[in-house]
Amino acid sequence: MVICSEIKPSSLEKLEWCIISKNLGQGSATIHNKSSDAILVDKAVILKDDYVDIISGSEIVPGPEGQGYLQYRFTIMPAPESRTQLLKISIDPEHAKCSICLNIWHDVVTAAPCLHNFCNGCFSEWMRRSEEKHKHVLCPQCRTTVQYVGKNHFLKNIQEDILKVDAALRRPAEDIAVLDSSASIQSNLIIGSKRKRRLNMLSPTLEERDNLRLQCPQCVANIGGYRCEHHGAHLQCHLCQGMMPFRANLQVPLHCKGCDRPFCGAYWSSENVTQGVSSPVCGRETFRPISERTITRIPFITHEMNRHEQDITQRCITHMGKTVPDVVAEWLRLFNNREMDRSRMPLNHAEMITASTHVCNDCYDKLVGFLLYWFRITLPRDHLPADVAAREDCWYGYACRTQHHNEDHARKRNHVCRPTRGNHHF
Repeated sequence: MVICSEIKPSSLEKLEWCIISKNLGQGSATIHNKSSDAILVDKAVILKDDYVDIISGSEIVPGPEGQGYLQYRFTIMPAPESRTQLLKISIDPEHAKCSICLNIWHDVVTAAPCLHNFCNGCFSEWMRRSEEKHKHVLCPQCRTTVQYVGKNHFLKNIQEDILKVDAALRRPAEDIAVLDSSASIQSNLIIGSKRKRRLNMLSPTLEERDNLRLQCPQCVANIGGYRCEHHGAHLQCHLCQGMMPFRANLQVPLHCKGCDRPFCGAYWSSENVTQGVSSPVCGRETFRPISERTITRIPFITHEMNRHEQDITQRCITHMGKTVPDVVAEWLRLFNNREMDRSRMPLNHAEMITASTHVCNDCYDKLVGFLLYWFRITLPRDHLPADVAAREDCWYGYACRTQHHNEDHARKRNHVCRPTRGNHHF
């Protein structure tokens, strides 16, 4: 919306003094100063043609000084059609209990097709014992053959809400530790796959070729002294969509520590299996330890994908007579020695990750971006290029949304800094 000042209510002359644009989120907007002078936003001076984010409650003064001007307060009002009544749902805690341990779920998983829910640790132990004694994994509650099992994040939120309301239902820390040590389900797990390789097919149909493509190599042949059980549990690789056996007792990682998604590169490499005609298999380079990886360029996601900040970081590295691999190796050493704050690290299990941890390509790029953020934020201002050293910090720092849709703002303000406003302020 364009906000104008009027000489008289009936006057045709209207002077633009700002444009307020809604941001993608629900909690803020961007104000563009279109007046002939500076304005004040939360007591900060905003020059002509400059941009700044505002939040509900921000005070705006249409002039460079507080006195002599009306003061406006920006408030986000919900549209009439978006106002909905608060829906409250009552849940009996008895309906949120694991039928194995008879306690409130912990790290809840759901079995399919019956859709019964259990603690991750409880069901993992049940599954291990079932695979030792039976051909199928049966649901502990209804005895239906389980074909899939995976984490249920929606029910996990309900579980946490129940424990907040009634702390007496919370288990001792020792019991939680035992459950966590038994839990082996990190992603959707396929159990008892019925995909069978068809032999002697002269002209397979499209469906048959698709089933053949998704066949696990160790379901077909004994490889490295192991062949899958007829109804053994399998994981589907997030990258190539190929199948690999779920072997929880192996030391070879099956899941990326940064995103918890399954990847088959490390497993098939340990079994000396390479890409075949009938079975998709990832190469080792797709999933390997951080210390064995190299990078030659600044990842696209670095500095919240702000290409101006990426260019500045590259110029700083070059000016210091270093390369991107040099800087990444230096900061990875600090990271591995726990000499860095990991609170803003964009990976799961941040405290558990070391240089020897296996991660996928996407998570490695995120880690490199995190290391380059710390490289930049610890640089003295006089080490920055002269044409950018005088830039003012954006109030919202790395969390600024305006930098993604306003090229001028992304270039004129420093966004490799901590926020001083908004929900990310620390």
